[in-house]
Amino acid sequence: MSDALSRMLAERDWILADGATGTNLFNMGLSSGDAPEFWNETEQDKIRALYSGAVDAGSDLFLTNSFGSNASRLKLHNAAHRARELSRMAAEIGRDIADKAGRPVIVAGSQGPTGEIMAPMGSLTHEIAVEMFHEQAEGLKEGGADVLWVETISAPEEMKAAAEAAKLADMPLCATMSFDTAGRTMMGVTSEAWAKLAEKLTKVPLAYGANCGVGASDLLRTVLGFSSLGGDLPIIAKGNAGIPKYVDGHIHYDGTPDLMADYAVLARDSGATIIGGCCGTMPEHLEKMRAALETRPKGPRPSLEEIAERLGGFSSASDGTGADAAAAPERKRRRRRG
Repeated sequence: MSDALSRMLAERDWILADGATGTNLFNMGLSSGDAPEFWNETEQDKIRALYSGAVDAGSDLFLTNSFGSNASRLKLHNAAHRARELSRMAAEIGRDIADKAGRPVIVAGSQGPTGEIMAPMGSLTHEIAVEMFHEQAEGLKEGGADVLWVETISAPEEMKAAAEAAKLADMPLCATMSFDTAGRTMMGVTSEAWAKLAEKLTKVPLAYGANCGVGASDLLRTVLGFSSLGGDLPIIAKGNAGIPKYVDGHIHYDGTPDLMADYAVLARDSGATIIGGCCGTMPEHLEKMRAALETRPKGPRPSLEEIAERLGGFSSASDGTGADAAAAPERKRRRRRG
């Protein structure tokens, strides 16, 4: 294994990823509806602050500000032609921050969904999807990303296209799907189906898993589903910092740093190797997550009841596979509020 993330996976029992991109950028002044990728050119100090915030809080890996820097999403801002350029800029800033960290830090080139429906249900063909992901991947590669990080995918067809693009770019890959509809992705994929697909992709990822979705409890139930299958690929857990609430005109996530510390340890004990946060996760959450992973000994695989007790109950009765519909606790009032 020669790439940076493979080396880190071989040497470490766990790797702390970063937190939210959008939540942090909104706090820095990004307006709803604006493309955050433009900030890679116009607000570079803020993007540097985003990356540095994660690294300074203890993250071993952070995602670039390139989630939507594909031609499909950028065309909404009349900038489809800038997909490769903006992706490169995102990675270049990240490379500089990582190289100055004084320790190994992985720059993961974020690639989000195209926002279109894949054929035959929609108009996006496999060939065009591969082309868009490949263009973005080449920009991230040029900018110095260590690995492509395909995230928040719902459709297996789109994941297949992204994996094919990673192979064309000759880049290592990590990949996550988002399980937010009764334990399934928006397109109906279960955790078991995703685990099986991951091992058969054109470019097999270094690690696979889940991100975003509903709350931390739901994501860990999905992680337990992955680990119970006994596959060989390391598992990624990147859960939201609690549940979003509309407070004083903006979205607030109710997960405290202490709750996310519990989540990080439970994620590790559930079988995850790469552990981070998604929406709502700030540097103060990451600091507590790092401290917990470093100081709390590894424990047994947690039960659903333990997860619900420590993080709050689940948003649905089943994990989507139908195997535990009767066993999953209902969502209860959380012990800690943000």
